[in-house]
Amino acid sequence: MMTIKQVLLIQLLLLSVANFAHADSDGENAKLAQISHELDALLPLIKDAQAQSNKDDRIQFQYDWLLLDIKRIKSAVQEHITAPRTQARSFPPLKGDYRH
Repeated sequence: MMTIKQVLLIQLLLLSVANFAHADSDGENAKLAQISHELDALLPLIKDAQAQSNKDDRIQFQYDWLLLDIKRIKSAVQEHITAPRTQARSFPPLKGDYRH
């Protein structure tokens, strides 16, 4: 049989683990928010590159596909930040190949 000290020690350890897990989640969310912000910062660079592209090149970079994929990634990041942890999510696949 456990003593009161042992029970209190186990409870203290469980509370510590719960607080640590919560702290990890907060840290993860902060980094994901930073990723979302960095994705926003890419948009003007992509639009500038698109404006400077040579429309006569035989192989064109698909900027619209890249922008769509970045939008999908940002949406997935935002959904993860705001979604309850018990909810399963699925996302459409990325294009990935931007040369056409």
